[in-house]
Formats: sequence, C-alpha cells, structure tokens
Amino acid sequence: MARVSMTWSSIPFLNSSPSDLRRVNRHSVMAFASLKKETSSLGVRVTEGQGNLPKVVLTSPHGSEAELYLFGGCITSWKVSNKDLLFVRPDAVFNGQKPISGGVPHCFPQFGPGPMQQHGFARNMNWSIVDSQDVEGNPVVILELKDGPYSRAMWDFSFQAMYKIILDAKSLSTELVITNTDNKPFSFSTALHTYFSASVSGASVKGLKGCKTLNKDPDPKNPLEGEEERDVVTFPGFVDCVYLEAPSELLLDNGLGDKISIRNTSWTDAVLWSPYLQMEACYKDFVCVENAKIGKVELGPNQSWTATQRLSIG
Repeated sequence: MARVSMTWSSIPFLNSSPSDLRRVNRHSVMAFASLKKETSSLGVRVTEGQGNLPKVVLTSPHGSEAELYLFGGCITSWKVSNKDLLFVRPDAVFNGQKPISGGVPHCFPQFGPGPMQQHGFARNMNWSIVDSQDVEGNPVVILELKDGPYSRAMWDFSFQAMYKIILDAKSLSTELVITNTDNKPFSFSTALHTYFSASVSGASVKGLKGCKTLNKDPDPKNPLEGEEERDVVTFPGFVDCVYLEAPSELLLDNGLGDKISIRNTSWTDAVLWSPYLQMEACYKDFVCVENAKIGKVELGPNQSWTATQRLSIG
C-alpha cells in the first residue's frame, strides 16, 4: 500500500467561509502544484475545477474515474466505462458561494429545512485533504471538515467530520465519521443527497416495500405517514418521500441500461426525490436516491458516529 499524507492546515482556505474562497484561490492553486507529482502515482490528482475551485480526480487502473470538489466535500462525477453515473444539474454554480447542485452533496448537521440554512452547512464549506492512499491499486482520499466561525454562527459546537472516498473498478465507496470534539453533547441529522443520471420515466427502485413513509407531496411541511406497498417504486411525477428504517441495500434501475446497488451501514433511512416540473430543464435526466439519518444522532464528548455507502454497478 502506497501512502502520502497531506496535512494542509497552513493553507489559508481551509475551514474558511465561502466568501473568503476567491481571495485565497491563488494560494491554494500554488499548493496543488507542489502535490501533483507526488500524488499522481496514487491515482489521486489535485487540480483546478470549474470556477477555479480545488478539485480532486481519482483514477483507477481499471479505467473508472471519480471527481470531487473540496468545496462542500462534494463528489461530482463517477465514471465507469466512460459513462458518468452521477448527475450535476445544469443550473449548478461553482463559485464558492452556493452549494454545488448535483453529485453527492452532504447534508449536515441538518437534513432538510430547520433552524439553520437548508441541509446545514457542510455542503457550503471548504473541506481539506488529510490523506491519500493506494489500497490494492484502488485510489483513496480522505477529507476532513472542522468547525470554524462560519459553522459556529449557525451551530455552536466543535466537531470533526472525516470522509473517506474509495474508487474501485465498478464501485464508489464512502465512509463518513462524525466526532464530537466539544465538551458538551450535541445532536444532528444527516444525509448524502445523491443525484444519479437517469431517464426519469424508466427509472425505478427496488427494496423499499414495507417501509414506513413520510410523503412530502403535496405538503412538505406536513408529510403524510404511510407504508410502501410497491415492490418497484417509480417516478411518475413529483416525488419527495422519506422511507424510515430502510434496508441496507437498494437497487436502482436508472432507465439507461444500468442497475446500481446502493448498500450502506448506519444510514437507517432513505429518501427518493424527483422535482418534476419544478426543474423542467433537467428533471427528466436524474433521480435522487439518498441514504439518510432522519432521526437525531446524539453524541457526547469524544463520541463518534460512522456510516458507509457503497455504490456498485454490475
């Protein structure tokens, strides 16, 4: 196993607020240049992405590839046989001011609306690279997010989020570890808001039959409780539904000829979302199948919570 440790605590953009990003961009690009040669042999390449935002490219010797942005810790691409299985919306902005709309955004420490901004702040902060590895030929990168003035203005706790991304020939795996580094307990909810490339009229999900549901159509503020009776769940129109205590594996048929297994540990719930005519320009081209933790996770000082997700294609 080859290993390169990259601790970038001295680089100015780390844990800064979005408004600071453009000011320090030139410093971050200089830092990337010094790492390119060192990391290329690991299949981990640091470069400039859209809007000059820092981007990490993972390349497997088997030909698969993934891209992720340090802004938001957001995976924006996962390609197998040159086919991108993730989707980024055409209205996505890469300016360090708004979350990236698409790929695999983080929802933390809040899922959905609540006392702070929609889906929390983790998707709107700059993560740092703390490690890069080559495990049996598979590129691995580990990101970290810590509290700072921006997060504390909304959620006054000290925390650490570690996010490991592993690229294999036909799979993309993640591990998220949230640690309470404060001297008082806190609680949070979280999700991976994954956008999959799809033909919405042909897409379907198996594995949800029997789950308790919270259907946010037609009133998101007063979801209807129910139970899923279908073996195969489709996307005939607007869909925004939470599935409580979902199984550890779901199967997505994206309607484009691909069947994607979505396996997890500790993500106890699932969410299906299709905006339909609310996003007329692109709703036909994606569906969201999200692993989530809707109920609050309670952590005392020095306690951690770990959740994994494995996306794989046959």
